[in-house]
Amino acid sequence: MEITVHNCIIQVAVVTTDERIDVSSAPNLRERLNALVAEGASRFVIDLSAVPFIDSAGMGMLVSLLKHARIASGEVVLVWPTEDGPKKILQLTKLDRVFPMADTVGSALRTLTR
Repeated sequence: MEITVHNCIIQVAVVTTDERIDVSSAPNLRERLNALVAEGASRFVIDLSAVPFIDSAGMGMLVSLLKHARIASGEVVLVWPTEDGPKKILQLTKLDRVFPMADTVGSALRTLTR
């Protein structure tokens, strides 16, 4: 009997920030995320739980990451912000329907490893 065992390691980049994601900070974050994509990362958890504010530049950066991840057969899961402002922005723009959303990093990781 021949038995083959394959190791399947799913690598997930967990990105956390407690700063505003806006026109001044989004380019730096985009650069960092693009570097991860260039290194082969395709599955991301973006922890927005401590983010106090997000604007259109931040949302554009998230959508760009999602596009790159899905091209590489990956996914991006967002952790809900605890602040009302960024949470409402995600809901009003319907990005909460575009991205898989999770309440915690742990549940986001479980979503990606199913």
